[in-house]
Amino acid sequence: MTKDDTPAPDDSYQLDRQVGFVLRRASQRHLSIFSELIPELTPTQFAALAKLVETGPVSQNALGRITAMDAATIKGVVDRLVKRGLLTTSRDERDRRRTIVDLSDRGRILYHQLEPRARLITRQTLAPLDRTEQEQLLALLAHIC
Repeated sequence: MTKDDTPAPDDSYQLDRQVGFVLRRASQRHLSIFSELIPELTPTQFAALAKLVETGPVSQNALGRITAMDAATIKGVVDRLVKRGLLTTSRDERDRRRTIVDLSDRGRILYHQLEPRARLITRQTLAPLDRTEQEQLLALLAHIC
């Protein structure tokens, strides 16, 4: 910017250089690879299964927090996965208002079948970068989250 707040000739707004646009394009690339390799689930559904493998049974609310989904989104994800027999729900013994979510045997089996493909999705998404660049990108993205 110049002193009077007009853009300098070399400081023009270029969409291709804006973080939101670039992140959206990277996300589109990743989602395209994901849908090709794991057509059985959406990324949010897979995230729920993956976190439940890591954590074991948790409240629906906590699952939403640790998968970065709002309450309405996680409820929809859980409901769809329960319908498919991949998750189970129960009431918390101490707080009957709280729903506890866990993997069913079928959900655990499916996750373990899909996990190698999920690793491949990450490798393909990051393939244009060398190992150091991949690590730097993931560290920088984690830093702004």
